[in-house]
Amino acid sequence: MALHPLISQLTDTEKAALCTGASFWDLNGVPRLGVEGISVADGPHGLRRQAGAADHLGIADSLPATCFPTASGLASSFDPELLARIGAALAVEARAAGVSVLLGPGVNMKRSPLCGRNFEYFSEDPYLAGELGAAMVNGLQDNGIGASVKHFAANNQEDHRLTVSAEVDERALREIYLPAFETIVRKAQPWTVMCSYNRLNGIYTSEHRWLLTEVLRHEWGFEGLVVSDWLAVNDRAAGITAGLDLEMPTSPDGPARVLAALESGELDRADLDRAASRVLALIDRAHAAAGPTIVDPDAHHELAREAARRSAVLLRNDGALPLAETGAPIVVVGPFATTPRYQGAGSSRVVPTRVDNALDALRAALPDRRIDHFPDYDLVAAAAAAEAAEVLVFAGLPESVEAEGFDRAVIDLPAEQTEFLELVRRRLGRLTVVVQAGSAVALPFADHADAILFAWLGGQAGGAAIADLLSGAHSPAGKLAETLPVDLRHTPAHTAFPGDGHTVDYRESIFIGYRWYETRGLPVAFPFGHGLTYTTFGYSDLEVSVEGDTATAQFTIANTGEVAADEIAQVYVADPESELTRPVHELKGFARIHLAPGEARRLSIELDRRAFAYWHPAKGSWHVEAGEFIVQVGASSADIRLAQTIRLDGDTLRRALTPDSPTGAWLADPDYGSPLRAILAQAAHGMVGMLLDNPDLHPGRYRILQNIPLNRLGRTGLGCDLAAIDEIIRRGVR
Repeated sequence: MALHPLISQLTDTEKAALCTGASFWDLNGVPRLGVEGISVADGPHGLRRQAGAADHLGIADSLPATCFPTASGLASSFDPELLARIGAALAVEARAAGVSVLLGPGVNMKRSPLCGRNFEYFSEDPYLAGELGAAMVNGLQDNGIGASVKHFAANNQEDHRLTVSAEVDERALREIYLPAFETIVRKAQPWTVMCSYNRLNGIYTSEHRWLLTEVLRHEWGFEGLVVSDWLAVNDRAAGITAGLDLEMPTSPDGPARVLAALESGELDRADLDRAASRVLALIDRAHAAAGPTIVDPDAHHELAREAARRSAVLLRNDGALPLAETGAPIVVVGPFATTPRYQGAGSSRVVPTRVDNALDALRAALPDRRIDHFPDYDLVAAAAAAEAAEVLVFAGLPESVEAEGFDRAVIDLPAEQTEFLELVRRRLGRLTVVVQAGSAVALPFADHADAILFAWLGGQAGGAAIADLLSGAHSPAGKLAETLPVDLRHTPAHTAFPGDGHTVDYRESIFIGYRWYETRGLPVAFPFGHGLTYTTFGYSDLEVSVEGDTATAQFTIANTGEVAADEIAQVYVADPESELTRPVHELKGFARIHLAPGEARRLSIELDRRAFAYWHPAKGSWHVEAGEFIVQVGASSADIRLAQTIRLDGDTLRRALTPDSPTGAWLADPDYGSPLRAILAQAAHGMVGMLLDNPDLHPGRYRILQNIPLNRLGRTGLGCDLAAIDEIIRRGVR
């Protein structure tokens, strides 16, 4: 990279200072050269600008700002356009507060539902997380505020997060844990990327040259600055050498450590110049984008309300919703109806400009129905429920069990809630539940409930949004961005989470989320991509066209019901026969559309080469196998409505061949397969040739032959031409 023009004018002390924070939220400038520092702030779902005491755990309050739904909810909108608008609103509030970079979004994968910070991450699926993250970053940066995409990488737990080593095979990294970051870099070029706390395969990510330089910069083309998570730096000199440009927050001895490493030769001056140049470039970019702006709190509150509506997921509905405008009294139970759980805890905690509650909003939406509220899950409320025509129970997770800094122990709702829900069901025989939680929870009452609305942590306007949906003013249309499991023991990382404190083994590899449940045939409470509306949709006329190793899927969706609503169509790709084990299918496209009753629309989804590829460890790159693929269109991962088989030419795979490589590998080689087949055709009086031409006649024998190392084939008694085989080996070993 070209160095910043001011680098030649800086002293080593000034360079070292630039690469370390000036305070908890501020970056150093170079006063003698007229370079003013800039400020950063937390902000994945709302600006957390602290004017007084500063901390990274959400202990000290911040200035009021719009609190949007958390990432776990926003992901269930499957709506990049919405994420871009939220990014733009966050940018306006950040500029008004003098902030240049917002620390977010978080795009780590949900390896386990127990991760305490899952509310701050989008999904268990890297494609969905990448598309939504790129949209939010573009929304921010198109409006003059930089993003800091986090936490890079494999930060999938809170317990031991500062030191644990995530032991992850490269295929899992490439297919699951890195793609969301890659998509955002390629589509949005974030101003900064934040490294995670943990070690990755034994090396702190803050010192991981392969991660921060070889992959992030050389492969993906990242042009911005790499900043540490707060307190993530272990060895500052090693970090700068690896590609970590800025240590945050301020470190009393940080600059001194850098200068000492420079003097001793441990740190190369060129690496320090490069890091300082990137800090200066970020400061230049921030000042160029700065300018006056006006915040419209009312408009942002309405955007937060829309976001909460579009994110809520109607899991089940046996006709209980929407609520009728008139009728018998409704009993509402639970404290969340009046004091909602609307955001996560920790560094993303926002002081909202206002907070709506569902009870008041529901009474306003249904003025002709009496609505009684009982805040406690107790016998008094149960007795009232038994006499009511309709009962709404607000359930969810308390902040004490779902927060940054520690992982959850169970996926259950508090016992007092589940016991009350069972009591009401037995007495009343019907039940409608609104769940407020930032991540997956067990729903043992699911089969017995008339309706379940999963409202996530819906932000400051979440209460009003719930009323909009329950009353039928709007139809729910969100779809699950993460699987809701039946049992914690079924989850992918159950026996390997959160590790032993030193290491955590990602033994499930690429099989997380729906990839795990579907490949293993495990039951789930509600599958990835599931969500109902107050209408029905029909899918038809799938046509998939192929060009090279890309494809375009076109299909029609019609609103076959009587209510206007959104549908989220999902496109999955399945590889029915592959050299390496692959998931049943994987999400590779989606579209959210609004349809009036009776309206139909034809959609077109592009599937690029990566939609069909997997990471081949031996090849060290993405690989598309020649052969058949199935393009599927569905309403969820478990509700496939349309499918079409296509054929791709794929890649030629050139394997490293050795004398003891299996005969099958030699036969598959484009150069040596044909001559070897000709040699083997004469063995055993032509029987081997017949077997090669007709493997289905004796599949067991065919597989045995394929697996025998070529240099041992002569010992099988088949009468092979040993000299000819030796010549093949001599020519082909590479």
